[in-house]
Amino acid sequence: MVEKLILIGELSRQTGCHIETIRYYERIGVIPKAQRRGRYRSYRPDDVCRLRFIHRARELGFSLAEVRALLELGSQNRAGSCSRAKAVASEHVRSVRAKIADLERLVNVLEDAIECCKDGRSPHCPILDALEAA
Repeated sequence: MVEKLILIGELSRQTGCHIETIRYYERIGVIPKAQRRGRYRSYRPDDVCRLRFIHRARELGFSLAEVRALLELGSQNRAGSCSRAKAVASEHVRSVRAKIADLERLVNVLEDAIECCKDGRSPHCPILDALEAA
């Protein structure tokens, strides 16, 4: 049976990834090099699954290094991979929580500056002062 090949535009539509992003992933080796038919890239159905996985992982904020690690784990025996995938995901959650804490501090600083700005007619702007102090 002949495998149906997919052009890059169709791959983009099926996965939600921009064409330039697909080309970039191919250049850095996150997805395999496409077969070339003249000037057209042709992808396999397996590439759709792989790219969907990558796209979803990136939506969840995983770095490309983390995505590579998860892809590698997914291609191995899954019995031993789950604990390592859990470790990657757990570290990512710690990183996300740290970013959330930073953003909450930022909100507090900005809310305090906004509150100090009452009518916006002060000769000294608390918002600009807060930004200069940072």
